Amino acid sequence: MKTATVSGIDAFREDFPILNQNVHGNPLIYLDNAATTQKPRQVISAISAYYDTDNANVHRGIHALSHRATIAFEDARERTARFINANSSDEIIFTRGTTEAINLLARTWGEEFLREGDTILLTELEHHSNLVPWQMLAERKKLKLAFIPITGDEGSLDLSTLDTLLDPTVKVLAFGHISNSLGVINPVAKLCAQAREKGIVTLVDAAQSAGHGPVDVQALGCDFLAFSGHKMCGPTGIGILWGRKELLDAMPPFHGGGEMILSVDYQKSTYKKAPHRFEAGTPAIAQAIGLAAAMDYLDSVGRPRIAEYVHLLAARAARELRSLPGIRIFGPEKERAGIVSFHFDDLHAHDIVTFADQKGIALRGGHHCTQPLMKRLGVASTARASFYFYNTEDEVDRFVEVIAELHEFFSRG
Repeated sequence: MKTATVSGIDAFREDFPILNQNVHGNPLIYLDNAATTQKPRQVISAISAYYDTDNANVHRGIHALSHRATIAFEDARERTARFINANSSDEIIFTRGTTEAINLLARTWGEEFLREGDTILLTELEHHSNLVPWQMLAERKKLKLAFIPITGDEGSLDLSTLDTLLDPTVKVLAFGHISNSLGVINPVAKLCAQAREKGIVTLVDAAQSAGHGPVDVQALGCDFLAFSGHKMCGPTGIGILWGRKELLDAMPPFHGGGEMILSVDYQKSTYKKAPHRFEAGTPAIAQAIGLAAAMDYLDSVGRPRIAEYVHLLAARAARELRSLPGIRIFGPEKERAGIVSFHFDDLHAHDIVTFADQKGIALRGGHHCTQPLMKRLGVASTARASFYFYNTEDEVDRFVEVIAELHEFFSRG
């Protein structure tokens, strides 16, 4: 099986049992990795082992199973801190995913510190999960929303007006590391540095980057960072909000209930410090353990190697697709992440995805939870291929071949 020039990475494909199947009589080619990634045996085994031997609630019991479960759960917090180079595991909050992490931030830090007339600065690239929570907060507190614009189909941020946009009313800058629709890689460190100079708090949505290359919160210079386990070989139902300790300590609780309290009486409760004050109720124990296993696995592959490889696959796909008549390719020509979105003027994205599915190729079609971006680009939807390190050059070539067949088929009609 032909692979790109990243030595040895093809060997890891065998760790993913789901890839060894046929769909509609064709070998599965899974190119929907921006939506969710597949899970290696090592992650599946870690989750199964917890249920086989250690299944118990954490923090509350003194019996052996609870003790082992608690150690594994808190070890997962420590593992996450190392994975993103946090100063302390106390800066790691477990959530259900990126969406809940951003909602947590908006409903705690945002409610506590933003005032009427303040501005939340976003970009025109944002996923709904980094737009709708801020819209809801803005409506409740009479805040303003502003947006860093993009440049054409390439989708790179137009930073020529950034100094103007970062005016004294801006209190938070929230943006994605990598666009889930276009594969744009934003200059995170530069944006965070400019915001910090003006006392603006920053949130980075790392859903598309945390498992696809190195992510170091110290190097990025952000104040908060959010990501999801299921987009980085981990299970669904688990995500992370990282925040600087001094900011987390100043935030009120998100949910109320058991586990996040120090004491409760009939009239008043007192709460634990971060991160536990933000984790009411029984947490996603098995999912956290699975996430830690995914981090171990990704580091065994090598995150710099993953980034290099998926960029090669996406560049190859974009280059080959451009040879097709009538196609419109979105995203940057250079420095593209592992995502290629495209559009034929005479075809709906769902027709493209349905045709590809019949050939065993899993793509994504629609607005990709970026409806404002689609309107900005002048399309209702795009088809999207997104790559990961278990994909191959052969699969890229077959994908392009099928898209060429599709265009020819519909052109005859």
